[in-house]
Amino acid sequence: MALGGNPIFNGKNFRGATQAPPVPSYSQGQNQYGQNQYGRPGWAAQPQMTSDQLQQMYNQPSAGPAETGRMTFDDVIVKTAACLALLLLGAAITLFVAPGTASLLMVVGALGGFVLAMVNTFKKQPSPALILTYAGLEGLFLGGLTRLLDGMFPGVGLQAVIGTLAVFGVTLALFKSGKVRATPKAMRFFMIAMLGYLVFAVINMVLVWTGAVQSPFGLSSSVHIFGIPLGVFIGILAIGLAAFSLVMDFTSIEQGVLQGAPEKYSWTAAFGLTVTLVWLYVEIIRLLAILRGDD
Repeated sequence: MALGGNPIFNGKNFRGATQAPPVPSYSQGQNQYGQNQYGRPGWAAQPQMTSDQLQQMYNQPSAGPAETGRMTFDDVIVKTAACLALLLLGAAITLFVAPGTASLLMVVGALGGFVLAMVNTFKKQPSPALILTYAGLEGLFLGGLTRLLDGMFPGVGLQAVIGTLAVFGVTLALFKSGKVRATPKAMRFFMIAMLGYLVFAVINMVLVWTGAVQSPFGLSSSVHIFGIPLGVFIGILAIGLAAFSLVMDFTSIEQGVLQGAPEKYSWTAAFGLTVTLVWLYVEIIRLLAILRGDD
């Protein structure tokens, strides 16, 4: 498991689900099957099967993960697609309603999405309804954000969508080829860079809220290094962190499938991927807006 990455996959519930189930002991067997024909604890006598029935069982294919209630890659793909479909629906709503309503829905989506992200992250069992609701709320937020920035810098919305798909596709291809892995050394770099990024984000947010910096992007657009906005460097770093977070998500999902996690945790995997993709999109559209604003 890629520890230290997406907290959704690092929660004890998802990690615990990927552990191999314990081998039933003799006492467990006697509790399940009761007493034998002599009235003593042990395996109860089973009805005899005919040779035809035995042959039919022998000829049947082995049960796969889907038949045994285990998580599969197909499960994760289908459920992730469902989350993204609701996200796109929420975005479409804020893109086509009145501007004032779009702003209100954007705020509702941001706050509601944050609350449900926390609930789903720490919930003991995955809830499909809450996960899908989170996706819809994030759609409202992303739609409102896209409408706002695309109105200021036409075209950044479509560019951000294409950029997100491109980063996701390249990251998945590199992961499947084995060229990119969540090694311990890479994980240490990720944690250090992530901590630095979070410290900068908090400081920048406080400066914008207090009015110390007048630019809507704060230090990201008001501070320049060699004539390049600071936000360009920060944005590239953040996109790289989000891409590596995808690698850790893929690693966790792969291990969950290989170790036989219950099928219900495919919803957790879909939720984790959706959270990372939302983060990636926000970073890309913000970087594009900073670049366009500095033209």
